[in-house]
Amino acid sequence: MDQLSNLPVTTYTILGFALIFLGLVGAIVPVLPGPLLIWLGTLAWAWGDHFTRINWPTLIGLGVLALAAWGADLFLTTALSRRAGASWRSIGGAILGGIVGGAFLSQIPILGTLAGALIGSVLGMWLIEYLIKRDGRTATAVVYAYMAGSLLNMVIEVVVSLVMVLIFVWRAFF
Repeated sequence: MDQLSNLPVTTYTILGFALIFLGLVGAIVPVLPGPLLIWLGTLAWAWGDHFTRINWPTLIGLGVLALAAWGADLFLTTALSRRAGASWRSIGGAILGGIVGGAFLSQIPILGTLAGALIGSVLGMWLIEYLIKRDGRTATAVVYAYMAGSLLNMVIEVVVSLVMVLIFVWRAFF
């Protein structure tokens, strides 16, 4: 870790570390694109280091991981919801409900916005699905599938984000 003390502190290194940290938070918080932020942080850090320790092949590999996590996000939440019978309108209701819920509870810093987005997306999806099918059990089953997909996606994003950070640390400091 002697290389950490030799690291010049530049705007790029500060920006890189900040984005990587924000990306780790984003792996848990559904609103932030965690792996993408980690990739951008690694790019900023590598740029500041003139791509000496982290080169383009490493950045491309990290980019592939970030794209895989993004693809899993799109696939899991949408595919599991659709498999349970969700309509595209109810997925739109989840998105709109999440935005409204996050804005509604935004007076409570960070946690209020997150809780509001989560509650709003669940209520938005359930309400639209109920209005379409007039069946509370079906609407509830769709919401459970949506939540299962979101939870599975969060686990994947956390794992991919940790792998990305480990690769960054390995290439940058060892």
